[in-house]
Amino acid sequence: MLTLERTADLDRWKREAARGALDFVRPGMRLGLGSGSTAAHFVELLAERVRAGLDVVGVPTSEATAAQAMRLGVPLTTLDEAPELDLTIDGADEIDHELTLIKGGGGALLREKIVAMASRDMIVVADESKRVERLGRFALPIEVVDFGLAATTRAVAAAVRGAGCDGPIRLRHRPDGLVFVTDQGHLILDAGLGQIPDARLLALRLAEVPGVVEHGLFIGLARRAILAGREGVRVIERS
Repeated sequence: MLTLERTADLDRWKREAARGALDFVRPGMRLGLGSGSTAAHFVELLAERVRAGLDVVGVPTSEATAAQAMRLGVPLTTLDEAPELDLTIDGADEIDHELTLIKGGGGALLREKIVAMASRDMIVVADESKRVERLGRFALPIEVVDFGLAATTRAVAAAVRGAGCDGPIRLRHRPDGLVFVTDQGHLILDAGLGQIPDARLLALRLAEVPGVVEHGLFIGLARRAILAGREGVRVIERS
């Protein structure tokens, strides 16, 4: 369990990483606005710049981000109105040395991936704890439809094994015990794999399962990551 001091450190580092991403924002940009605690810091800091005169427009990746941005006065649009974005700023649950990500801990992975794919560039902002040598310690979110859930779960388990992984696959529930439902009305399976030896192979196997809408492996999307921790802020770029 995190101590209060550790929690405060992590929150401060998240904000420092988010602040570092502002250096890459230029007037007139169309921005993808990520979801989660670190992305929320970015939206808050971006709003300060907007109030000071920065001219940008954002596409939110979740209803929560949209509500925050509107409350703080960040202009918003949609991918229908602006199908090509300049830059997406988002957080991650895990980041490896190739800037392959696990995302979806908050349940917004489908919209996050759509927005990232529509962007010319993507920057990940995170505290140093999200950096890992191999993905998989964080359970991989897999968004699925509710029809045929038991069959889909079996097929997902087979796909996972086919990619050289193994571990429990559980339907996500909310803290109140009800089944978690995404903004798109789907469900989430969380695959506790421990480690993922080949993220690309796993992504391919999961994509073959008809009931899978999307998975939380983000491969080749992030160009750079801004990480903050005890040693300060550092920028890692994908080779």
